[in-house]
Amino acid sequence: MTSIRGKTAVVIGASSGVGRATVKALIAEEAHVIAIARGGEALDALRAEVATPVQTLQADATDALGAEHLLREFRPEFVVLAAGARPRMAPLEEQTWESFSEPWNADTQAAFHLLKGSVTMPLSPGSTVVVVSSGAAIDGSPLSGGYAGAKRMQWLLANYAQQLSDKKKLGIRFLAVVPHQLIEGTEIGNGAAAAYGASQGISGAEFMKRFKVPLDADKVGAAIVGALRGDVAQGVTAIEVTGQGVEPLG
Repeated sequence: MTSIRGKTAVVIGASSGVGRATVKALIAEEAHVIAIARGGEALDALRAEVATPVQTLQADATDALGAEHLLREFRPEFVVLAAGARPRMAPLEEQTWESFSEPWNADTQAAFHLLKGSVTMPLSPGSTVVVVSSGAAIDGSPLSGGYAGAKRMQWLLANYAQQLSDKKKLGIRFLAVVPHQLIEGTEIGNGAAAAYGASQGISGAEFMKRFKVPLDADKVGAAIVGALRGDVAQGVTAIEVTGQGVEPLG
């Protein structure tokens, strides 16, 4: 087990959803947290909401130089990438290439720059980098354009980075966290539920009932912090998170 107390953790995409929940979970573990997001107002709201002071920074996760700067400036022991674009929910024939490829230009590009920077700088031995992927990477998602492929590529990138870390004996751990059901209360989860529900002639709330045990951002945040503590066995590069718990993925 790894103590989180007093360690530096950078959370990218910290202003909402899983990122926000992860910030709160890390603060509860007494980590020094740097919360990063594009929107200044949402970061201000986060800072006002938490009892423990949290450092915030506006930055774009898709900026290659920005990713390198963050890693060099803060030298974090833990990094969590939870940022991502909200995909346009529409069938293939209603997508444009711009809407279809947006998750690649946001989610995948952010993971690429962050993971590349982590192994080329590199981060200190014992560091852990978590990338939040999606169950769409397993099941597909025909109403969200290129989202499923982008999230699968994030998962693959985490595996590629781990292979490099092992080969170069860097001592850095990379892990993809895969929420394998829609996350209640998030923009992406609610939007997907509404779209898939409508395609079946039911409401988003009714669609969510297909999951026996609900999954919310707090459960995903807790799984991420558990992984940072060392709850996930060595050699595992991806975990599945559902309302029922956490399981390793091959």
